[in-house]
Amino acid sequence: MKNLLLYIALCHISIVGINAQTGNPAIDRAIAEGQFTQAQQLIREGIAVGNLSPQTAWEWQLQSDILDRIRLDFNRDEAYVRRTLSKYYPDINEKQLLHWENSGALENRIIDGEKRYFRNAVWNLFRIDKEARARKEAVDGKAADKLGEYLSGYLPIAYKYIAGSDRPIAQPRQMRLRYTLTVEANAVPAGEMLRAWLPYPRSGHNRQAAVQLLDASEAHYVVAPPAYPHSTIYMEKTAVKDSVTRFQYEVAYTAYDEWLNLEGGAVKPYDSSSDLYRYYTAERESHIVFTPELKQLSARIVGTETDPVRKARLIFDWIGENIPWTSALEYSTIPNIPTYCIRNGRGDCGIKALLFITLCRYNGIPAKWQSGWMLYPGNLNLHDWAEVYFEGPGWVPVDPDLNRQQTFVPEADLFFFGGADAWHFIVNDDFSGPFFPAKVFPRSETVDFQRGEVEWRGGNLYFDTWDYDMEVDY
Repeated sequence: MKNLLLYIALCHISIVGINAQTGNPAIDRAIAEGQFTQAQQLIREGIAVGNLSPQTAWEWQLQSDILDRIRLDFNRDEAYVRRTLSKYYPDINEKQLLHWENSGALENRIIDGEKRYFRNAVWNLFRIDKEARARKEAVDGKAADKLGEYLSGYLPIAYKYIAGSDRPIAQPRQMRLRYTLTVEANAVPAGEMLRAWLPYPRSGHNRQAAVQLLDASEAHYVVAPPAYPHSTIYMEKTAVKDSVTRFQYEVAYTAYDEWLNLEGGAVKPYDSSSDLYRYYTAERESHIVFTPELKQLSARIVGTETDPVRKARLIFDWIGENIPWTSALEYSTIPNIPTYCIRNGRGDCGIKALLFITLCRYNGIPAKWQSGWMLYPGNLNLHDWAEVYFEGPGWVPVDPDLNRQQTFVPEADLFFFGGADAWHFIVNDDFSGPFFPAKVFPRSETVDFQRGEVEWRGGNLYFDTWDYDMEVDY
């Protein structure tokens, strides 16, 4: 109980100021109208006057940074869109473009008077629009689903081992990871100290144990205490002129497949007075909010169902059937992620996870964020999912993005409703949490933490100034 209360306090501290309005009508109006340059000028002038509180100045600077991030996300012009689509639509015309834009399938926005398209808008179009997808497949052929093929063979075996055991975990795998974060040469002046937080395997879970640090590029480092929701290894290094700055560590741990049969009747009624229940069924600004849109969607999905497992399963199935995976905007630029998902009918793994979590909480089912990487052989990537609490079984993983698979073994098809395989590498047990040691400047990723974070005394270093790499020895 003491650890849960500390955890709640830490998370509460972390979310202050994220995605807040500036409170200045002129700045907020300029942002709403897409006049980013004007808004940033007003922000600079407001901070320079010196009448703002430190918290307000911090929030305004974050808002200015977010406008820069939106510019980076929306870096395509119409010439690029037409050129890329011409392979599939040689006679593309203005009417067709406007149709896709008005439907939201071709994501764009006006920035400083110019129409700009999301960097992956064209490829998302083929994932969202059925006719466009059919046109692409007619030209390129149907793309192979390599991950789906791998899981169709892997999950029945994972299910078999667990079903034949008296524990919900099986098949221990010895994993060895090498993580590298590389800051570009001259990203900061020579002689300045760079501070870096790298994602680090989280201890204390059934399917991830015996974490052992084997090597670190810096002699002095700090691994975050378990009470912090983001598992990090922190290092410092002085920048050298014309040279990249590299942070690296190597770690070993044991990973297991995990699965629980949620349909087996082991779930008991909730103790709705417990701190755990109240915290993990509550709203939380700014991404777990019971908006009118979310309530209406919940009514359509859940209806009159009262059983918590059945309610969670209905939400899980609806997301799998109705929300296609698409490349996502940077989360720090989205004011409310579930609302974005509902309105646009699409999302990546984290967007789906937050929608699932919010719908579960609204329906009285404790749910929380979990994320890190997927480490499937030949398919390494950032990945987010959820955990749901049921009285009796406790916390169980649910992956709304991978969702139902086609394995021809019914239980294995639903492995990700109550299960996660050994390739789900856990770093985070919640979102938008604090770091240890504390980060001074606003984060590059204000919600998730998978790539890393870097800053110096002059400010935060965004993703366009450094790179990251994960190597896995199976």
